[in-house]
Amino acid sequence: MLVLAIGVVSIGAGWVSGATRLVALSVMLVSVVALVWTAFVGGLETRRALAPYGLLKPGILWLSLFFLAPLWSMFQMSLSSKQSRFDFFPDFTWEWSNYSTALTDFAPQFTRSFSYAAIATVLTLLIGYPLAYVIAFRGGKYRTILLGLVAVPFFTSYLIRTLAWQNLLADSGPVVSLLNTLRLDTPLEWLNIMDNGRLMNTPAAVIGGLTYNFLPFMILPLYVSLEKIDVRLVDAAMDLYTTATGAFRRVVLPLSLPGVFAGSLLVFIPAAGDFVNAQFLGSPSTTMVGNSIQNQFLRELNYPLASAMSFVLMAVITCSVLVYAKFMGTDDLV
Repeated sequence: MLVLAIGVVSIGAGWVSGATRLVALSVMLVSVVALVWTAFVGGLETRRALAPYGLLKPGILWLSLFFLAPLWSMFQMSLSSKQSRFDFFPDFTWEWSNYSTALTDFAPQFTRSFSYAAIATVLTLLIGYPLAYVIAFRGGKYRTILLGLVAVPFFTSYLIRTLAWQNLLADSGPVVSLLNTLRLDTPLEWLNIMDNGRLMNTPAAVIGGLTYNFLPFMILPLYVSLEKIDVRLVDAAMDLYTTATGAFRRVVLPLSLPGVFAGSLLVFIPAAGDFVNAQFLGSPSTTMVGNSIQNQFLRELNYPLASAMSFVLMAVITCSVLVYAKFMGTDDLV
């Protein structure tokens, strides 16, 4: 399996070419034939021992070809240098300065990305947990319908949903008009949610778009986690003279933490790399790192710097997830 994975990555990433590529393909073919022959002549016990590896083989090869190989190519690109803007084939020169440039020149974009993503994650949790709780414990025969309504936004394009928010948050739109009618514009100005009577092109608009678009990714894992809780455990806690709040705090909340963990990851990771909401709902002062990466790739044609920024983004997200998993625990996630 390891030989096959290395062979796929080496061919996909362009490590080998010409005759060397034929040698790599031959080695991979021989490995497959040897594995099949061993399973055929080794008897039932051998086939049972090799069966798990055979089942894993398609997934490993898929990940090797379409994840590890592109990842390695991007890593190579992040350490390359360009002679000019129109140098479409940068030279691999171990250019570590691309990473220092990404961290220094785009620090505000990184900060905004993780801040907006964290706030959106908290908001989706605050909104999604009560909704998932009601569906799981009070949904009854309407549970399927309610879950269907949660998934309804997925029937519309992500881009269309974001563009719809432009109309909702426009200066003459229904949201701003309602806030003005309720005299809420002044306190919202004081809280820096509105800017001169506007919601569009503000951080609040970007965070609102992220919260709306990723809310189902929080609700569904929470529902799965809450739906597995035996209601008799809550009844037992009540029989032991605890209050409803105490039963929730000591029984329901701890048992639902795997759903909180999964939902937080499903929201935070894509939200941190999102660029659509910041582009259509924000302004130049609210750009996120995804917008900067897009700009470096498609406009500036600075592939090495864009690749370095992507790796920094992945590294920070990975470290954040590991720290979060350490505090939350993942034993019950399965």
